[in-house]
This record gives sequence, C-alpha cells and structure tokens, in this order.
Amino acid sequence: MSDDAASSLSPSPRKASPAGSRMAPLARLPVFFALDGRRVVLAGGSEAASWKAELLSAAGAMVEVYSPAPCEDLIALKEHPPGGVVRLIGRDWQEGDLAGAALAIGAIEDDAEGERFAAAARTAGVPVNVVDKPAFCDFAFGAIVNRSPLVVGISTDGAAPVFGQAVRAKIEAVLPQGFKRWAEAARSWRPAVSALALSYPGRRRFWERFTACALETPEAEPSPALREELLARAQSERADAPRGSVALVGAGPGDPELLTLKAVRVLQSADVVLYDDLVAPAVLDVARREARKMLVGKTGYRPSCKQDDINALMVALARQGKRVVRLKGGDPMMFGRAGEEISAAREAGIPVEVVPGISAAQGASSRLAVSLTHRDHARRLQFITAHARDGKLPRDLDWTALADPAATTVVYMPQRTWTELAAKAMAAGLDPATPAIAVFSATRPDERQVPATVATLAAALEQAVAAGASGPCLILFGHAMGEAAAFAEALPAAADAADAQIGAETQSARG
Repeated sequence: MSDDAASSLSPSPRKASPAGSRMAPLARLPVFFALDGRRVVLAGGSEAASWKAELLSAAGAMVEVYSPAPCEDLIALKEHPPGGVVRLIGRDWQEGDLAGAALAIGAIEDDAEGERFAAAARTAGVPVNVVDKPAFCDFAFGAIVNRSPLVVGISTDGAAPVFGQAVRAKIEAVLPQGFKRWAEAARSWRPAVSALALSYPGRRRFWERFTACALETPEAEPSPALREELLARAQSERADAPRGSVALVGAGPGDPELLTLKAVRVLQSADVVLYDDLVAPAVLDVARREARKMLVGKTGYRPSCKQDDINALMVALARQGKRVVRLKGGDPMMFGRAGEEISAAREAGIPVEVVPGISAAQGASSRLAVSLTHRDHARRLQFITAHARDGKLPRDLDWTALADPAATTVVYMPQRTWTELAAKAMAAGLDPATPAIAVFSATRPDERQVPATVATLAAALEQAVAAGASGPCLILFGHAMGEAAAFAEALPAAADAADAQIGAETQSARG
C-alpha cells in the first residue's frame, strides 16, 4: 500500500479540519535574530537604552549607541560588555547612521522624534523598535528565559508586561539550569551527527534519544561516552530499513490539559496522526506540527471509514517507517475497537503500544463533581455501549444488571437508542425515578449537562439537542447521580414530568 493509500478507502480519510491542522492567529511572530558580529544602531542614552544595549551585546551584536549624554550604566557597559562591542558616539543619531544596520532601536521619549526615527529606519530597510511605543515598532522585545543556546522568549504583545514577567518566572522555576549544558552539547555534537549522513528519520531518532537523556537527567553533564554511544547506535541503524510503529493514544474527553505526559510525548514524535471525529481540535494542536493529520474512523452516525480500511492504512503507513499515532477520544481501550487495531499491527509484525487516557466517564464525573462509586449509593460501576455493529441497541445487554438499584451505569453512544434502553430497563425493574444525566462534550468549553430521570431523560435530550447541545454524548444513571449539583433544581420538575410518562413508557416496553 502506497503513501497515498488513503485515497483507496471509502469513505476516504480526510486531512484535519482547519481547527486541528492550522495555527490559531498570532499577535506576534516569535523570531530569533542572529546578531553575532552584526551592527545594531541604538538611539538614546537613558537606562532603557542601557538595558537594550546589554541585551544586544549579549547576543553578539556590535552596538552603536548615539547619544550626546549617555548614562553611567552605558559608560560602564562600554568597558565591560557581555558579548559584542558597545561603542558610544557622542551625538544624536542621523539618517545616514542607519544604512546597513541589522536592527534599529530607539530609546526615545518624544513621540514625534520616535516616529521620525522609525520612518528613517524603514526607509533604510532596517527593522525598528522604539521602546514603549508599539505604534512605531516592527518587532517587540519579550521576556527571556536564558539557558543559551536554549532561549525562551515570551510576549504578551504589549498587553500585559507584568503578566509576561510572571510567566517568565514560572518557566525559570521549572526549566532546569542544566539544560544550558545539554543545549551546548547539541550544538557541539551536531557536526558529528551530520557527518553520518543519516536519513531524516535517522536524525530524528538520534535527537529524540538525546532529548530523552536530557529530560531524564537534566543536571548531568552530557559526557563523551554518551555521545559515542548515541552516534554508534545511529551508525548501526543506518543500513536498516526504516521500521515504523503504532501507538494507540487516549485523547481524553476533550480538555487538552487532561492528556497524560506520555500522550504528549508520543504525539510530539508522531509522523502521522489518525484521529477520530470525537477528538477535540485542541488536542490535535499538541501533536508535532509537521505530522500529517488524517481524520478517520467514527463520525457519529455519519459516513465513516470501515474498520478494516483503518487497519490497512495504519499498517501501510507503519510499514513505510512512519510512527503512526492512532488517536482516540477518551481511553482507547474503552469502546474504541482497540483490540482489532492491536491485532492488525501484531499480525503485520509492527510494534504497537497503548497510551491510556482519561475516559469520557471520568471526565464527565469530574465535571459533575460526583463519585461514581459513592458508598451510600453504589456498590458497582458498569460501562455499556448502546450502539451495536448494526447501529441498534445491543441484543445481549444484561437487563437485570441494568436494573440494579445499587449500580452506577455509564452508557456510551446512547443518543439513538436511549429511549428503547430506558424503557426495557424500567420493564426489568429499574426505578423510573432513578437520577440520570446526559453530558455533551464533557470537559470542553461547550460542555452541556442535561439532568433528568431515567423516565424523563429522552424528552430532555430532544430539547437539549434542539437548543444546540452537540458533541460526544454520555449518559450516566444511578442513585449516585443524585449527588450531582445539577440535580438540585432539575429533579423537582423532572419528578412532575415523570408521573405523566412512566406508565406509558413502561407499558410500551412490555409490549
């Protein structure tokens, strides 16, 4: 199967929707100027000018400061620059000074003078920044976390500099100082890696192993022995045919902050991401930006890829040496057909791993703030699917178990079959007044909770959908659900409606 295998599937897998594959708008483009040995013009002699001169010198720039009265800090900086030379020119700037400069920085208080400086720089084709005057700036200075050559820049687009500084402090606290040594080692080892003439996947594998070592032992010194070990391993693998892999990854219920650390790591090393329609776009944004993202699988009662086609595509891509992530909503091992995909990979001799995720039930219960196994109400927790292969209610459900008043039941894929399921459960003895709640898009910004009873939930669902409720739906019922705050106001009204429906629905189920 070729790399264009997707075109043979029916319906065809699709590339990610714009929300999943494209970046959200950026207030600023984060770029890093290479200034070593390049001339930068700085107009002004204040402390603000000194701060900018020090930063530019640290980046290796040759800084020309134009000011008839430089401050003491600038004079001291001239004697002891952190990097590039700092020259003090005892006069005001002139338009000719800007020609050929890499950057132009103006520490200028007067608006008219700042505007003139910016116009002159742009005429000379030089990117310009006028300190604290964003209207005259082509670029902005952000807060910096310095582990050079690892450098982190932070910008709020001038909206909240203090907030940016707070974010910088947070990153400073969690980013080990030892990363500086690892970044320096990466720079010094790169020529040796390039000399091996590895393929692109081979280079990625080398640097992923390097990164794993850095993350595991950030304060350790990257040793020559480690360098030789990693280079030798890359050399030995160079002649091998590319060997792909498959990882089934749980995307969780929707909130990207609920992804496990391992899920993030696997997504960021993926070559291809095959994802279901239930996966939230925000989760896709976590994946490596260069990864090919393809929508496959189940799309909520709409035309979908056949499971055999998904298996074939997954295997074909892995055989091409690609690292394939099969991304599934919730936990991949719960009603996600993981068993079939694992078998397909193993039969093809492809390494496969499973990265669990927060299940939809866990996500929903967390938002409801209710224990599914509340010891006063539930001695058992059960998960069922209300959707069989033919799209109808499964014929082999245990109705006695579903009617157990001491159980909490979580129903996956319930929308089309809930009315029938509820009627049969009540006919088997389930109390019609049992609290039940549907949760749409659990943990996502558009989450919708629909509290009712087993007898009245069908009507409540119709109303919620008509009012715009959408996304993955889960139904939870059992007396433990009565502890959810959502029921405080909903249950009295639901009880009144239940009296009018219980008899008719129960009789219908028996018939």
